[in-house]
Amino acid sequence: MTSIPSPAPSRFGDIPEAAVDRAERNLRDTLAIAIEHRAPHAALIVYDTRTDLNRALTEAYRRVVPDAQFVDFDAVTPDHVLAAFARMQADDLVVLIQSTSFRLEAFRIRIELFKRGLKVIEHVHLSRMPGEQGLHYIASLAYDPAYYRGVGHALKARIDAAQHGVVDSGAGERLVFGSPFESAKLNIGDYSGMNNIGGQFPLGEVFTEARDLEAVNGRVRIFVFGDTAFMVNKPETPVTLIVEKGRVVGAENATPEFDNMLAIIRAHEGEVWLRELGFGMNRAFSRDCMVNDIGTFERMCGIHLSLGAKHGVYAKPQFKRKDARYHVDVFAVTEAVYLDDQQVYHDGAWRV
Repeated sequence: MTSIPSPAPSRFGDIPEAAVDRAERNLRDTLAIAIEHRAPHAALIVYDTRTDLNRALTEAYRRVVPDAQFVDFDAVTPDHVLAAFARMQADDLVVLIQSTSFRLEAFRIRIELFKRGLKVIEHVHLSRMPGEQGLHYIASLAYDPAYYRGVGHALKARIDAAQHGVVDSGAGERLVFGSPFESAKLNIGDYSGMNNIGGQFPLGEVFTEARDLEAVNGRVRIFVFGDTAFMVNKPETPVTLIVEKGRVVGAENATPEFDNMLAIIRAHEGEVWLRELGFGMNRAFSRDCMVNDIGTFERMCGIHLSLGAKHGVYAKPQFKRKDARYHVDVFAVTEAVYLDDQQVYHDGAWRV
């Protein structure tokens, strides 16, 4: 009897070699099309090696930008990293591959790098996505410009023109936005006309909120919410939020963790506002294909909302920045989305 040899172990633990090849292809497209990185501009890759996913992405970047300078964050002093940043020129590229989030005392890395005119790609909290989740993350880095730019700009045009909207989360539950929307913002890898190029990856989101937050009423089923550790929390049964005049006034089928999250917001802000309306576009993530990191899963193809008064993009007269403390992402069961009377989402995809 002939035995079948076992596949050779990967140099990247749970990340097979084929997935590193896929990461290389995805990042090559991202750098060429979205970031538009090319000679003579330099690249600096700051990484750590604490997880399989970190090491796999670092290898993919070594293949895509072999002339880049690579710095192991854990092997050098903070001054060494700061000196490497200082040598970069405007329109050069900095990539941060982080198992958690790099800290350099008071230096706010991405903000400071953007101030210097640098292009920035942040891969953050990779340690929250072990094993198979690393493969989902690599898949999420694929860049399809026809999809992201075509659908993204079309969604923004629909949102900006709409007078009202509805999120249908099934079982008869509808959340009604009885107001026009704020001008939608894009995170689709098209930086034309923007001050900064890059940001936290993966890409794939168009977001807005109601101009009149008190015009939001109805019910919406939530299948995932961000917990106090910024991790995905998926109740066994979706939680149904009851929203009146833009505030969460009830939660059916709530778990103790969900109730605790609402209690924390109420303790500091008095009530729980519903603010962001996010149109996630990344087709690597869905209700059935998830990762633990809430900031990554936020790009899921479907609707996400935020609870709490905090939203740094849209100023509202009823909120003072110093008093608005919470922005908790929650993810709606998304059966259909309507802008005015046009259905723009069904069968798990945007249709614009």
